[in-house]
Amino acid sequence: MPIPDYQAFMTPLLQQLADGKTVKLKEIESDVYNALCLTDEQLHQRIPSGKQTYAYHRLGWAKTYLVQAGLIEQPKRAFCTITEIGKQALVSGKKINNQYLNQFSEFIDFKTRSNSQTNTNESVTELHNLDNINPQETPEELIESAISSINLNLSNDILNAILNSSPEFFENLVIDLMLAMGYGGSRKDAGQATQYTQDGGIDGIIKEDKLGLDMIYLQAKRYKDKTVGRPDIQAFAGALDMHRAKKGVFITTSNFSKEAKEYVGMIEKRIVLVDGEQLTELMLTHDLGVSTKQVFKIKTLDTDYFLED
Repeated sequence: MPIPDYQAFMTPLLQQLADGKTVKLKEIESDVYNALCLTDEQLHQRIPSGKQTYAYHRLGWAKTYLVQAGLIEQPKRAFCTITEIGKQALVSGKKINNQYLNQFSEFIDFKTRSNSQTNTNESVTELHNLDNINPQETPEELIESAISSINLNLSNDILNAILNSSPEFFENLVIDLMLAMGYGGSRKDAGQATQYTQDGGIDGIIKEDKLGLDMIYLQAKRYKDKTVGRPDIQAFAGALDMHRAKKGVFITTSNFSKEAKEYVGMIEKRIVLVDGEQLTELMLTHDLGVSTKQVFKIKTLDTDYFLED
């Protein structure tokens, strides 16, 4: 079940502050969640970065918007209290969301400041673009969604580039990826593995660690529409037997059948299956075959700096 958007947190947050007390957000967050009837599953869902739960992230943004509109004040660090405007909002019985907050000049000023760096010639209405794009997501969630979309398109480009390359290039790419992930010694040591290309279905071999205490054998299949089935994995397992090996990684640009995955779980050898989706994800994570086009920094308040003795 999807978690309510951050605007849904505004009214229950104000209700928890209705008594006029000054409290920490952490002290009332569970009461806000209960008012929204959030389930345990919803409470444990985390934003893509994994740094926060969706629930607390959206509660924090609800508080930010209410503060900017003047419905909540923050008299000291980490504390908040309701204002007279906030009390009047509750008494009105109206739904408190961004549309409601647009009546307050402080909120309009806040949104204008937030967008003025993008285009100073836009009208105030156009400057509300964050709400118009997707009112269910916070600004940070919009950024993460955009990055996910960009990475998805990039993943498709990576796969197409691999499919248009030679089989030998793909085998070397697999070794480069293992090295980027921290396996093996030097590229020179790992490069010696290419001699196994025609040796019983082994496309590469790499040290598990820099000392070479154990070896990992690699199989690389550059398929576009063909699914890797159980016979392919059985053949790879047989090749591992030939080399008295216990560990192997089978990497493909396509995917694995259900039977192939089940077979891996039945045998004693440790064989890891990496499909096209995971392959591109690992390449993005370890900056293999990609370059950084632009970096955006999201900054937050350094509360330690403002502590006074």
